[in-house]
Amino acid sequence: MMCLEKESSDKSEHSKGRRTFLKQCGMGFGSLALADLLSSDGLATESGTHFPGRAKHVIHVFLNGGMSQVDTFDPKPELTKRGGQMLPFENLKTERRTGVALPSPFEFTQHGKSGIPVSDLFPHLSKCVDEMAVVRSMYAELPNHEMTLMLMNTGDQRLVRPSLGSWLTWGMGSENQNLPGFIVLCPGGLPVGGAGNWRSAFLPGVYQGTLVDTSKSDPTKLIENIRNERLSADGQREQFELLQAINARHLAQRPGEASIDARIRSFELAYRMQTEATDAFNVDDEPEHILKLYGEGPQNRQLLMARRLVERGVRFVQTWHGNMQPWDSHSNIKTEHRNVANQCDQGLAALIVDLKQRGLLDKTLILCTGEFGRTPSVEMGQNGSGASQGRDHNHWGFSLWMAGGGIKGGTIHGATDEFGFRAVEDPVSIHDLHATMLHLLGYDHKRLTYRYAGRDFRLTDVHGSVVKKVLA
Repeated sequence: MMCLEKESSDKSEHSKGRRTFLKQCGMGFGSLALADLLSSDGLATESGTHFPGRAKHVIHVFLNGGMSQVDTFDPKPELTKRGGQMLPFENLKTERRTGVALPSPFEFTQHGKSGIPVSDLFPHLSKCVDEMAVVRSMYAELPNHEMTLMLMNTGDQRLVRPSLGSWLTWGMGSENQNLPGFIVLCPGGLPVGGAGNWRSAFLPGVYQGTLVDTSKSDPTKLIENIRNERLSADGQREQFELLQAINARHLAQRPGEASIDARIRSFELAYRMQTEATDAFNVDDEPEHILKLYGEGPQNRQLLMARRLVERGVRFVQTWHGNMQPWDSHSNIKTEHRNVANQCDQGLAALIVDLKQRGLLDKTLILCTGEFGRTPSVEMGQNGSGASQGRDHNHWGFSLWMAGGGIKGGTIHGATDEFGFRAVEDPVSIHDLHATMLHLLGYDHKRLTYRYAGRDFRLTDVHGSVVKKVLA
C-alpha cells in the first residue's frame, strides 16, 4: 500500500496504479485459483482414486472417552454369571487396578431382520441395525486417551502424521468450492489432543480440518468473523483482490513455499465461505418433521449439520461428542453411560434414516467409534480399595459400527472372549479399519502415499488389511 501511494498523490492516479498492479499480478493469481480448483477436484494430486469407490463422503462420529462394548453392542451372559468373581486375566494389563466382574446394568434385545443385539442404551439406533456392520473385535495398542485418539485419527500414536480426513481431502478434494473439504464439529472447544486429531502434518496445510464449535446455536457465530459489518461486499472484494495479489507476488519470489500457498488458499476459501457457510450450518431452515426426527441438544443438532454438509459436497465431517471424554465412565457407569447415550441416540438413528431417504447413504460412509473400550471388571478406587461401579480403559477389545458407503448391513464381525475383555476372533486393528475405509473410498491403502523427507508415507504405515467381511 505504501509503495502505491508514492506513485502519485492524485486519487485517480492512485486508483490507476492499483489497477495496473493487480493486472500485472493477474497471471500468478489466476494460476493459483486454477491450482485450487484442480486440487478441490482431486486432480492436482498424483494419486486420484485407484478404482471406483462405493463411498464419496465420510461422517466420523467420535464418541470420545471410551464406549463400553459390554454395555452397548457386545452382550456377555457369562459376565453376568460370574458377577462379583475375579476374572482370569492377570496378563492383560489395564491402566488402573480393576477388581471383580461387573455385569452390565443394561438389557440387551435382538433387533431387525438380522437379529443384532443392542442394549437399551440405544432404543432409536437399535431400529437401524440392518443398515449397520458391528465390529466386535477392534483392538488398539495402549489404554491412553491422547495416544489412542491419535492412532484412531492419524494411524500413529506418537509421531506427527496427517489425519484420515486430510488424506481424503488431499486425494479426493471437495465437491463444494465455498466450504472446506474437511470439517470438524465439536461443542465447547478442543477435545483431548487438540488440533492434532485433525492435523494435515506434512500434507499441505489447506487439507487440515476446520474446527466449528457447535455449542453455539446461532449459525453466524459458529465461525468467527464470517461477516464483515464495516465493509460493503464491493469493498471486501477489492480488499481481498489486493491482498491476494500481494501474496501471489510474494509467493512468486519464493516458489515452493507450502506455508504461503496454504495461506493464500485459506484466504480464498474464507472469502468464499461468506456466501455459503451460515446457510450450511443453519439447521433452523430444515422442515419441522426433520427437526423432530433428529431431536434436541447439541449432539443431535451437529449430526443434522453433518448431513447438511455432506449434502453440500463436504468430503469428510467429524463430529465429537464433547471437548473432554464424555464416555469415560470410570464410576457409576449405569448413570453416566445412560446420560451420554440419551444425548446422541436419536440423532444417530436419524442420520442413517435421513441419509437413506435422500439417496445419500449409499455414497456416505458412517463410522461411529470411541478410541477404545472398557474393562468387564470393575475399576477400583485410586487407593486400591472400594469399587466405583465403573470401568477402566480397555484397548484389548472393543466395538464400533459402520453404515452406508458399501458396508454390508446387518453384519456382526469378530468376537471378544466370553467376558468381553480381549478380541479373539477376526481381530481388527486401527490400521485394518483405515485400510477398509480407504478401500470403500476407492483407494488401495498401500498405494495412497505422499513423499516427505525422502520417504513415501501412507496412512496405514506398513500395516493394515481390508476387512472384506464387512463389505457389501
